[in-house]
Amino acid sequence: MTEHTHDHEGHDHITLVDDEGNETLYEILLTIDGQEEFGRNYVLLYPAGIPEEEEVELQAYAYIENEDGSEGNLEQIETDKEWDMIEEVFNTFMSEEEEA
Repeated sequence: MTEHTHDHEGHDHITLVDDEGNETLYEILLTIDGQEEFGRNYVLLYPAGIPEEEEVELQAYAYIENEDGSEGNLEQIETDKEWDMIEEVFNTFMSEEEEA
């Protein structure tokens, strides 16, 4: 899966391109940087343009930055330990959002 990041109306967005060349715009909900245990960064996405009150399915990917610092690639999350870490960070993020 390829991707392209950009800023749209003050929000970070990413366009995902599937194997058939279809492009879909997503908003970046949360990034999880530098998890030493896994040696990867992560990003949680949801479809752009969805009203806040509507339930959405989040997508999570590992983000592998190119060595030259240019845009990288998204990869599938491989282990249950990674999913557990992402769920824990997400739950903490949501708790903090509710308190704000």
